[in-house]
Amino acid sequence: MIEGVTIEQLRTLRAVAETGSFSAAARALGRVPAAVSQAIDRLEAQLGLRLFDRSGRAPRLTHHGEAIATAAAGVQGEIDALDALVASLKRGTETSLAIVVDVMFPTTSLVAFAKEFAAEHPSVDLVLFTEILSAVTAQVRDKRAAWGVAVEDADMAGLEARHVASVRLLPVAAPSHPFARSKRPVSAATVSKAVQIVLSERRPGGHDERDGSRDHGVLSTRTWRVVDLATKHALIGSGLGWGHMPEHVVRSDLDEGRLVELRLDAWGDAPLTRSLSLVWRRGAVFGPVARWAETRLSQLCQKAVDGP
Repeated sequence: MIEGVTIEQLRTLRAVAETGSFSAAARALGRVPAAVSQAIDRLEAQLGLRLFDRSGRAPRLTHHGEAIATAAAGVQGEIDALDALVASLKRGTETSLAIVVDVMFPTTSLVAFAKEFAAEHPSVDLVLFTEILSAVTAQVRDKRAAWGVAVEDADMAGLEARHVASVRLLPVAAPSHPFARSKRPVSAATVSKAVQIVLSERRPGGHDERDGSRDHGVLSTRTWRVVDLATKHALIGSGLGWGHMPEHVVRSDLDEGRLVELRLDAWGDAPLTRSLSLVWRRGAVFGPVARWAETRLSQLCQKAVDGP
């Protein structure tokens, strides 16, 4: 029944379903409307099913049509994966690898990974991007990076994801900060009036947006926003405000007294955590170097986050 069905017919079906008309599908595919209509007619005849209801001004998918269009999307995904595999096999082993990680990714893990990468793959160029929140997933989505490690609050649209590690965020301040000298948990009312240092991402148009902790970790009405973790760390350490920091980043600061972990009424004993996930484009096919890299970087990240 489906032996004569072509990939082009299925692609045409999806185009009509997504655009809502034969003419719009024709423009999207660079064809004339009559060719699109004929392709759908032939597909319906070959399947023996009515895929579109043409009684209205615009064609509407029938129940059968919806099922076939969904299946066609799956077939297209497999075809895209096959194309990527063929291209990868033609290229052979990668000559370069570009990956991107969120600023919350442990720097020690990144350095250790780079050393191992240089030893294991000396002829492969490595490009490392460090971005914040949705800038990470944008790099992957736009194919500037093969894959990335993003925090859960990033825009994951169009990507696959696999959990790598859970980062614990601690409320901290310099020893000189009034909160650090408090003998009791700091009340929500007090916290709301103090400067909180908040990590932000830059959006088009020059607007800065609070990160995903807006609903989870931003407790003050007075916020100073920064776009990198090192600056946030430095401002908190100088006593200019308090803020949440990844435990693996401030572990030595807490041990050596440069920072103090705060007790806040708002959280009680519940820790604030963020999930770091490996993200990649749907249908992407990795070469041997990329596969080795994703496994090893994930292992190093997990080890750093868990601590000694």
